[in-house]
Amino acid sequence: MARSTPDIPNASMADIAFLLLTFFLVTTTIANDKGLQLQLPPPPEAQPPEDVKIQERNMFKIQVNSSDALLVEGEPMDDVSGLKEQIKKFVLNRGVDPASSDSPEKAIVSYKTDRGTSHKRFIEILDIIQGAYYDIYADQIGVSNAKFREIASDLTTDDNRRLYEKAREGIPMAISIAEPTKVGGN
Repeated sequence: MARSTPDIPNASMADIAFLLLTFFLVTTTIANDKGLQLQLPPPPEAQPPEDVKIQERNMFKIQVNSSDALLVEGEPMDDVSGLKEQIKKFVLNRGVDPASSDSPEKAIVSYKTDRGTSHKRFIEILDIIQGAYYDIYADQIGVSNAKFREIASDLTTDDNRRLYEKAREGIPMAISIAEPTKVGGN
């Protein structure tokens, strides 16, 4: 007489697999990319409109059109290598040059793009603007731009917080990112 092997009951295997799958989906954390760390303004209905009067000399205007062409202070600019130095000179003017800002507290860098501007170009110019401010802050405390960014990324220690506040003292990072215009103007 031949002996048969007993069968393993597998009727509930699909249920167990489904429960395990559900458990792992619920308990797994997915890493998020940080992206741009920009603080967005509140919705228009949350704030009453303000009439803020800003003198033209305190505004450094940068515009990028739908072809990614750059216009700085009304002048076309093909090479962005000198843009950071122009921004630093404008912000740190302290009223010396009558065609530039009155003081770092009043200096505003206005950045306006077109809806057709590429993301790459938008980020490239925004990095240059922020890099100019980081250079200024680093110079304030006598460190490199990279060291200042390292300090700014870890404000948990008292020394880093003190250095960060000293670096930014009297020089706010005033970057105005205007709403993009439609492709081709207005």
